[in-house]
Amino acid sequence: MKSIGLIVNPIAGIGGRVGLKGSDGIETIELARKLGAIPESPAKTLITLTWIKNNFGKDVRIVAYPGSMGEIEAIEAGFTPEIIGKLNSKETTADDTIQAAREMKKIGVDLILFAGGDGTARNIFDAIGEEKIGVLGIPTGCKIHSAVYAINPKTAGDLVVQYLEGKVKDLKISEVMDIDEDAFRDNIVTAKLYGYLHVPNERRLVQNMKSGRGYSEEGALEQLSSYMADIMEPDTLYVVGTGSTTKKILDQLDENGTLLGVDLVYGRKIVAKDVNEQGILDYLSEKPGTKVKMIVTVIGGQGYIFGRGNQQLSPKVIRSVGLDNIIIAASKPKMLSLFGKSLLVDTGDEELNSELTGYRRVYVGYEDSIMFKVTNMP
Repeated sequence: MKSIGLIVNPIAGIGGRVGLKGSDGIETIELARKLGAIPESPAKTLITLTWIKNNFGKDVRIVAYPGSMGEIEAIEAGFTPEIIGKLNSKETTADDTIQAAREMKKIGVDLILFAGGDGTARNIFDAIGEEKIGVLGIPTGCKIHSAVYAINPKTAGDLVVQYLEGKVKDLKISEVMDIDEDAFRDNIVTAKLYGYLHVPNERRLVQNMKSGRGYSEEGALEQLSSYMADIMEPDTLYVVGTGSTTKKILDQLDENGTLLGVDLVYGRKIVAKDVNEQGILDYLSEKPGTKVKMIVTVIGGQGYIFGRGNQQLSPKVIRSVGLDNIIIAASKPKMLSLFGKSLLVDTGDEELNSELTGYRRVYVGYEDSIMFKVTNMP
């Protein structure tokens, strides 16, 4: 019988929708909960496990850590998990993740399936190093620069099934990246290579490592941001998403935008800065009848427009703005770097993901745009 080692980081992604840009540290977790945050990991893990349950034709052994670290989701998906280890406190920590991975390595599971973000991937690496053990991440964190994650929870389930069935046999060495969250909250991105894990080799189902902006892109970005600033209407409220591209657009308005947060712009001026999901919804409800548009960009190397680093733009926010009012802006070099891949959405709402798919206009320069396919599956 094939075996899966299941590890869930139950608080991964908890800071995303409330605008905290991460979940590292007890203080951040407590603040996120005070702001009404709901963890992303349980629901997304359940999507993956349900896919495995419904599509793998044989019995599979699920080895899980207790309670919120995997046991609950495994049972909800219809499995009878084998529980190992114990939690030392009600609040799980990185040490729990490390210990769980170590025990699963010792048992010799066929694949370690974990839910979390870059910090969780780093913990898995700390536990097993670069030994040739199959590992796959379910993306649930706020920041996911690493190349060890499936494109979304459903593709994670699909890849697990293919790996267990022997349709995907090889493992590829993939980068574990991490950033300094404190610097991240100060609009400074310092991503570094932390190590490598071995991931089932099916590149259609696994996201790339996030790539930065090259020097050659500067001129193209200048033209694009200038055009986007020029076409912003003074009587329209703009929900401006995260990223260096959107920050550059606000620079063109002589406004000091938030690099890694969401800003609201009306009358070509920032009226609310670094707002979380509820802040956006509150502002929209206070301005009934106001025209609203949303500007988002594309994550270089990966192609995501929703679900990576901009969880403040939640399904509720997207629906409140309206799917027809979403503006996508990305420089031409960034789009060319995707090598013909589709743009991706992973909002956490499967129905919304489907509604967002299809061909959408992407602004790439001054009076220059292209039609690009958006999908929630590879």
